[in-house]
Amino acid sequence: MFRYIIRRLIQAIPTFFGITLLSYFIMSAAPGGPAAILAFDPSLPQGERERLERLWGLDDPWVVQYVHWLIGDDWRQRDLSGDGEPDSWGSRQGILRGDFGQSFVRSRRPVIEMIGQFILPTLELMIAALALGLFFGIPIGIIAAIRRGGTFDNVTRVFAVVFNAIPNFWLGLILILIFASWLGWLPTSQRCSPTASLARGGGGCPPIYERLEYMIMPVFTLGTVYIAGYSRYMRTSMLDVIGQDYIRTAHAKGLSSRMVWFRHGARNAMIPIATFLGPTITGLLSGSVITEQIFSWPGLGRQGLQAIISLDYPFVMAFVVIGSVATILGYILSDILYALIDPRIRFS
Repeated sequence: MFRYIIRRLIQAIPTFFGITLLSYFIMSAAPGGPAAILAFDPSLPQGERERLERLWGLDDPWVVQYVHWLIGDDWRQRDLSGDGEPDSWGSRQGILRGDFGQSFVRSRRPVIEMIGQFILPTLELMIAALALGLFFGIPIGIIAAIRRGGTFDNVTRVFAVVFNAIPNFWLGLILILIFASWLGWLPTSQRCSPTASLARGGGGCPPIYERLEYMIMPVFTLGTVYIAGYSRYMRTSMLDVIGQDYIRTAHAKGLSSRMVWFRHGARNAMIPIATFLGPTITGLLSGSVITEQIFSWPGLGRQGLQAIISLDYPFVMAFVVIGSVATILGYILSDILYALIDPRIRFS
């Protein structure tokens, strides 16, 4: 298993660089740029715009910019200020040395610092939505398969189709309209109340258990798709399992129905679920872009969308790197789950 994981990680290296190369090309091909966006300020002279382009390295071809993004440009002597002296203020060390650069449009903050700030709220949504999908989706699928054709099976199948068809943005807006505007039971947006944040000296929100009301609507919006998906996959897989000989043998040996269905049957039915569990990590990350935007959730997805709009190249590429790594590790995780769920699977 260990050798297999190492081999997969080595094979993922060219895939990773291919994704980043294509993403950098598409981003660079977009019309305008960060300096052009800032140039909409009437008080920004043309000379200042050109200086910003030199400072950020945007006057180089996109291939050169990509190489500098990878390995850095701190080894290059540049006169960024125009005073005839080498200037290192805009230098970078490159992502291969752990430096994602500085944001172009956000007060030159280090991108890695911004990611550390925004990744925690996104992880809250990701983990909570994934747990919600697994906790409800898998048991619903098992029970629906056992009671095939019954009322529970028909009702859950209808709800699964409905929640699969409803877009995240529409469901989120409907929840806000009903539970926040009409009933006033839940807050409309944000991660916590401004009062709670100020009570902590402005250093962030209190623990999750003190602000659960702020998580109910975004977690439900993000998790319903996974409840519907996992329940349908689990039902289909369970229907294939319950007709197997070992299930009939377990019943004949006098084992309880709960042990037969949830211990012997569910374990083998979980194998197809492992196929989707790994990529779900990436799906939750990309899906959180919409959910975080609707509920003004201060997470990585919302900040990534704003960086794309403002053409903040360093933050956009950091967002691409996180998505690429999550995708690669997600598929490797699926393969590992195969071996954990089914002892017959071995990786040589």
